[in-house]
Amino acid sequence: MNAPANIPRPVGLLAELTHRCPLGCPYCSNPLELESRAEELDTATWQRVFSEAAELGIIHIHLSGGEPASRRDLVEIVAHCAKAGLYTNLITSGIGLNEERVAELSRARLDHVQLSIQDSEAESADRIAGYEGAYARKRDVARSVTEAGLPLTVNAVIHRANVARAGAMVKLAIELGAKRVEIAHTQYYGWAKTNRAALLPSRADAERAIAEVEALREEHKGVIVIDHVIPDYHAHYPKACMGGWARRTLNVTPTGKVLPCHAAETIPGLEFWSVREHALADIWYASPAFQAFRGTDWMVEPCRSCPRKEIDFGGCRCQAMAITGDARNADPVCHLSPHHYRVEAIVSENTAKAAPDYVYRRMQRAPAVV
Repeated sequence: MNAPANIPRPVGLLAELTHRCPLGCPYCSNPLELESRAEELDTATWQRVFSEAAELGIIHIHLSGGEPASRRDLVEIVAHCAKAGLYTNLITSGIGLNEERVAELSRARLDHVQLSIQDSEAESADRIAGYEGAYARKRDVARSVTEAGLPLTVNAVIHRANVARAGAMVKLAIELGAKRVEIAHTQYYGWAKTNRAALLPSRADAERAIAEVEALREEHKGVIVIDHVIPDYHAHYPKACMGGWARRTLNVTPTGKVLPCHAAETIPGLEFWSVREHALADIWYASPAFQAFRGTDWMVEPCRSCPRKEIDFGGCRCQAMAITGDARNADPVCHLSPHHYRVEAIVSENTAKAAPDYVYRRMQRAPAVV
């Protein structure tokens, strides 16, 4: 189809190759109802999707999951993306990778590896992941990645159990040979919402972590790039989630549904088209879910008359849905939102008491950690 002049081309695609994962992270961002292995897109369909992505103008492909290393065809997928001229970033827990497989991916012209860590201390990291030995495995994978000459990013999700070591995780990333580290505070929808009382840090703890990470950004300038995603629940204004709904990126689920953002399925009533029935360009420009909150015409007050509406685009629609029950509302983390009191009440209630035990996400069998 002809591209409408008022809709920009996307630049990135998050390919959720599978929902299978050996870890049980309590902040898992995958949907509550997982898509099964039997229904996953096959190799040829994924290759077609990536070819269409290149034609659409997409530059970056983020290969994610679940754990993308669970796919036996991962090397074939990477090689096809390289042939299509796409930059590939493998987002991985490291479980399922070893030196040999990393070398195969490098030969297939993988461009970059983004490795998750759960903490800077082994015992705590394994407990958070719900997988004994995960910390040691991740260190081994980081070494294999750097020895293969692949650029490494370390990704750390910050929450109540590790917030005191946010700075230590930056230092660990440097030790592992990473050139970039993403320190991202937990977002509370999906499985993380289930565990919110166990994960949400106090404002004081979050502010100390923010200050420490920002100081390290200056200290290690030129050594490592620090991307810092501050905690929504302690923010003054919302961030422009995904750079604005359906403005820059899109997600393809393991079974082929195409989403404007990772958590869009938490919003009831949206119609998601699939790559099994539609071309990727048609989905980007015309599918109902992508049109739902694109631009600013959908906004209600106070967003509709706010001078920031083309800066943060009303914030996160999924967060508005999770907290207020209506995805059209202003993101309640914004201090101007009439629902901001709900966030303040959640923070006060959840951080005033001891953290409960995690409810682990179990996608397939993994050794339990107590």
